Amino acid sequence: MTIIRSIVFNIAFYLNLIIQMIIFTPYYFLSSRKNAWSVPKNWARSNHWLQKVLAGTDHVIEGIENIPDGPYICAPKHQSFWDAYAFLPEITDPVYILKRELMWIPLFGWYILKMKMVPIDRGKRSVAMKTAIRGARDAVSQGRQLMIYPEGTRTAPGAPPAYKYGVAHIYTELGVPVLPIAHVAGLYWPRRKFRRFPGTIRCRILPPIQPGLDAETFLKKLQEVTEAACDELLIEAARSKNPPPLPPTAVQRLKELGVTV
Repeated sequence: MTIIRSIVFNIAFYLNLIIQMIIFTPYYFLSSRKNAWSVPKNWARSNHWLQKVLAGTDHVIEGIENIPDGPYICAPKHQSFWDAYAFLPEITDPVYILKRELMWIPLFGWYILKMKMVPIDRGKRSVAMKTAIRGARDAVSQGRQLMIYPEGTRTAPGAPPAYKYGVAHIYTELGVPVLPIAHVAGLYWPRRKFRRFPGTIRCRILPPIQPGLDAETFLKKLQEVTEAACDELLIEAARSKNPPPLPPTAVQRLKELGVTV
């Protein structure tokens, strides 16, 4: 049944993307950027609904009250494609730092261009960082929220953390709060897998880390608070009534925490 529901959801997910992009294209491109955000935010909400109805996967976001006003850096854990869009409805005017190849995708790339994202060439790290800093400064000056995944790539639930220095560098350059977000969505929407598992994805928005710390202190604090919350959410998921299948990384992490499930 899980396989069938996963296939149905995946088909519906991509049809939903294509249909909404086509239907809302006139409104999207004729509207101001801030008004046009209603289209991808509605898409994100509809994805949540489809996943709940078709795959049996709900979600809960705790700590909404911790979201600050104005510009800040949003730093979610990155485990799944799910967390690429899941928080859009909660963020006013986000800007993503993304690989430039995404800009070349027909229609999708035009949607990205409309939102004035920051494309970078990952093959040229020094140039990419300068581009990212410049784009981030422009975004912050407009009161926007910068989306950064501190580990840079998707990691499996429970895997040893590998936070990159880039987020610390941007933090010290911008002087705005950083909002850590912990979750274990990879248990329910695994990376590089088509199966979607039933249950509830629990996310926790943590208190923002205020500006003023040096880079090393900030990065250590970001990793500590995020990973501690992820451990708590992993334990909750493993002990739930209908736990999702645990990947080896999650099983190993639970052993390290002294948790028996």
